[in-house]
Amino acid sequence: MNPIEILDQDSLASSNRLELTLKLFRGLSDPTRLTILEVLRNGELRVIDLEKITGRTQSTVSTHLACLRDCGLIHARPAGRETFYSLADERMEDLLLMADDVVVRIANKVRDCRKYEVSE
Repeated sequence: MNPIEILDQDSLASSNRLELTLKLFRGLSDPTRLTILEVLRNGELRVIDLEKITGRTQSTVSTHLACLRDCGLIHARPAGRETFYSLADERMEDLLLMADDVVVRIANKVRDCRKYEVSE
């Protein structure tokens, strides 16, 4: 397992912080990936568990897990013939909780926004 690379402020500024933040939120905008992250807030799960929860095929779930893992958002823990997935950083849970709070506070405006319609 490779440790997550933490950039100092100078390196972060030079690597275009806004672009990195946009990439993070773009990754979170996919319904399957966001669902996976949401359910992993409750603890680690296997691919088969995530298939049942998301209603997606094994291939689709695995593709999204690979994306989330490559971006450092989840951790994979092999256990015999299975792999258990969990959030890689507790701050991801904090981010999702804050998003829940914001949505509750401005739910009507978010619902009525026509610029960013959700598509499956």
